[in-house]
Amino acid sequence: MADRILLVEDDEALGRQVVGHLERAGFTVRWIQDGDEAAREDPAPYALAILDLMLPGAYGLDVLKLLRADSDLPVLILSARHDTNDKVRALELGADDFITKPFWPEELIARVRTRLRRPSLQREGALVVGELVIDIEGRSLTADGALVDLTRVEFDLLAALARRPGAAIDRGWLVDNVLDPEREGTERTLDVHVSRLRKKLGARSKMVQTVWGVGYRLNPDAGA
Repeated sequence: MADRILLVEDDEALGRQVVGHLERAGFTVRWIQDGDEAAREDPAPYALAILDLMLPGAYGLDVLKLLRADSDLPVLILSARHDTNDKVRALELGADDFITKPFWPEELIARVRTRLRRPSLQREGALVVGELVIDIEGRSLTADGALVDLTRVEFDLLAALARRPGAAIDRGWLVDNVLDPEREGTERTLDVHVSRLRKKLGARSKMVQTVWGVGYRLNPDAGA
């Protein structure tokens, strides 16, 4: 069955073009032109969402917040806004990619396919990202077949990144959701834990990447 894409774009001409390119690439597309309608849409049936920012009704970033609150659906922002602050804000809120208009259709299709290749595999209670096997229930990590000893914070940090591989995860979110706010809740402390995690990953340390101005991501395509 073809992957189903949710397209949220109010421009009639551009929307038809994007739908055509996606369908010719083998995807099934549901096209919505209003932010309020997009905010009410159930993300469960979709493999990925392509979201404009300037929409009638709910603003695109507000739609993104709602999507990220309820699901891990990958979201690509497609916008005419070139301001770096818009891009950073979208990534902070959980967007997986940001494409500016105008764009080449081939680039859009390539980015969609790349994002769809990246979801972590769920295997018997474990997240599998590249050569990393993260056993959520057993709280253990295996890298290249070898068991790696992690602290609680290091494991929770890696698991948080692994749930959305390839996506930039905001530093503030990691501080609030991974660190103990009474003992460890600073961004500087987060950086120290990331540094220690990288050392323990050894040959796979490059998978944990810094996204300047945003936070960190786990890149499954970064090899040894």
